[in-house]
Amino acid sequence: MNKKKLLIVTDGKAGHENQSKAFCRALDYGFDLALASYPTRFHKALSYLIDRLGLVVDFPFKIETAEGYYDAVVCAGSTAFYPGKIAGRRRGIPVVAILYPSGYKKMNFDCILAPSFDRPRPYPNIIPVPVNLSAPDEAFYAEGVAAFRQRHTPAKPGVAVIIGGPNAIAAMRVEDMRRDLDRIFALTPGHEHWLTTSRRTPPAIEALADSYPFDYKLIYSREKFNPIPAFVSLCERVFVTAESTGMISEAVTRGTAHVEILMNIKKKGSKFGRFIADLERVQAAHVFDGALGRANNKIDITPVYEKARALLKL
Repeated sequence: MNKKKLLIVTDGKAGHENQSKAFCRALDYGFDLALASYPTRFHKALSYLIDRLGLVVDFPFKIETAEGYYDAVVCAGSTAFYPGKIAGRRRGIPVVAILYPSGYKKMNFDCILAPSFDRPRPYPNIIPVPVNLSAPDEAFYAEGVAAFRQRHTPAKPGVAVIIGGPNAIAAMRVEDMRRDLDRIFALTPGHEHWLTTSRRTPPAIEALADSYPFDYKLIYSREKFNPIPAFVSLCERVFVTAESTGMISEAVTRGTAHVEILMNIKKKGSKFGRFIADLERVQAAHVFDGALGRANNKIDITPVYEKARALLKL
């Protein structure tokens, strides 16, 4: 029996694309990628109107040609939602939306995996998801650990610090990061300390973190390697900046580490704030306040994938 294959319509953003790939891998389906884009913001705005009118047209956007047969289309992010929907309609196959497709008609997606923090409406085709989707297979994490061990051989239990970057609702100030790093080192003697920054980390924050005596450090602006699979698999405790929902999601679904949130969210009522509050509620994460928490409950999203498989009838 041939393995099922899905078409991922992507906007090229790593966070969206990785969730789409994780979905395919969780269901053990193959996949191909097709990049979608809009010529202008006006064309993207027009797609919302066309969708609400129920029209099936593809002139507002551009999409790479994908040859062959696919069993379903997967799309994540506002730029990919409408092209993904049309690609599925043209082929007569189901369409999966990952993240909440605000502004578009919901009922003509066959399945929507919507973040719980978006407080999605209870439509029959919507499956609330408590965290971002991440690669579920053991092989992915085993390979990540092996690659990390080629770069560093741990001699003591590990404490990891994962630093993202500022966005519209999250600040990242040198003085706040210095305070948090000082506390982390003071509270965790007898451990190795590991660091990774990200492509979003400001230079001033990277320079500050680089000045601390980490036993292993990945400064993303200098080296492109992903140590997070190893961090969440091996560490006793993981500290993550609050806006990094993808990295937090990996930490609360894998390994056994206690997860500490470095709170840099300016608005606790934002979707990021709701995301953190939901994790605190189930004791999957603790907001770092200068004392160490005990939150290390892990979230199992296997039921999400099984519900999606049932909705798609694949």
